[in-house]
Amino acid sequence: MTDTPDTAAAAIASLSFEAAMGELETIVRRLESGDVNLEESVALYERGHALRAHCEARLAAAQARIEQVSLGADGQPAGTTSFGES
Repeated sequence: MTDTPDTAAAAIASLSFEAAMGELETIVRRLESGDVNLEESVALYERGHALRAHCEARLAAAQARIEQVSLGADGQPAGTTSFGES
């Protein structure tokens, strides 16, 4: 049974960052080995592209949740700001 693009995308969306990154590393090794035919190479590349996008989205979501604690003049925590704000 072959995955359709919708089921493949849903399967990727359910992966953790670590699982997606691990699969992406496996795909890169297989493509770099040169031991796969053209059709399989294209399919692997497409899946790798989707996995990369998924990893980037997971990282962006994690980065958005990180807060930076700001300290007051007395050295005590005075509040928080979102990651990347000054």
